[in-house]
Amino acid sequence: MQNLQNFRDYYEILGVTKDASNEEIKKNYRRLARQYHPDLNPGNKAAEEKFKVIGEAYEVLSDTTKRAQYDQFSRFWKQKGFDKQAPQDKRWSDTRSNGRSSNEKVDFGNYSEFDSFINQVIGVGARRDRNGTSTNNTDSDPFRSPRTKEYVTVNSRPSRRDIEARLTLPLEKAYRGGTERIRLEDGRSLEVSMPSGMVTGQTIRLKNQGINGGDLYLKITVDPHTLFKVEGSNILCQVPVTPTEAVLGGQIEAPTLDGLVKMSIPSGVRSGQRFRLAQKGYPKENGERGDQLVEIQIVAPKNITQQERELYEKLRQLENFKPRADLLK
Repeated sequence: MQNLQNFRDYYEILGVTKDASNEEIKKNYRRLARQYHPDLNPGNKAAEEKFKVIGEAYEVLSDTTKRAQYDQFSRFWKQKGFDKQAPQDKRWSDTRSNGRSSNEKVDFGNYSEFDSFINQVIGVGARRDRNGTSTNNTDSDPFRSPRTKEYVTVNSRPSRRDIEARLTLPLEKAYRGGTERIRLEDGRSLEVSMPSGMVTGQTIRLKNQGINGGDLYLKITVDPHTLFKVEGSNILCQVPVTPTEAVLGGQIEAPTLDGLVKMSIPSGVRSGQRFRLAQKGYPKENGERGDQLVEIQIVAPKNITQQERELYEKLRQLENFKPRADLLK
């Protein structure tokens, strides 16, 4: 009696039960393949081998015919030993033979090693010649005609794939640009040099940062700001002033993306009146900057001191301005 060597439990490798659906198998495969992908584990031979075994397990369990053959074979292996007297399998439907049913039987006792079964019966993990070509010699395959030989060219280099990610930034960061650290869904963390003057809807291409040398496309979203509103290349900002400042005019401080700047407002300024700060807006594609529009908002104080109240009362007695006079005509 001889024991089967090198048996691999594909269900255990993918972390699924034997009655798992195709969707469950695919979901676990993608998670494990991402975890052990050679690009994410450079120089880690153990991870590379694990990645290969995961791919082998998925190739078998994702194929209905291969999975059925593997399950049948596993059942005999789980008995007390696996010898030349092992029961012969019932006839299998060989979907690889153009849908025709095979009349041949398979003696599982002919396979003392798991690799022999996988290579010849299921057709996984075939040996490669010097040119990197996978060759399945089907002369010993019980499901194929002895005259049939199959040659499959194996592309050893994984396919290049572009990926997309989304990045949300505060307005100040989008305006200045600079270094930004981002984390991708596949677990990678990248430090990216961002341009200045980014806007919502903009796409930034990062070469060779995708999958297997593909590109990474960053979709930019700029968060709304509490003070500034971007209107093309201009920036709108509302600045409150006191009634006294509105009447007397003079210098006030206005916030910009570059910090506070001083500006003059005329006496008698109206609420809603706008003033332009040249070259204080958002960067344009040609390198120039737009303007900042400062909209004046006259704000009355809610809480005043007794002295202020007395002065306002005196002012009301002295002022001749009648803003509602035209309403009576």
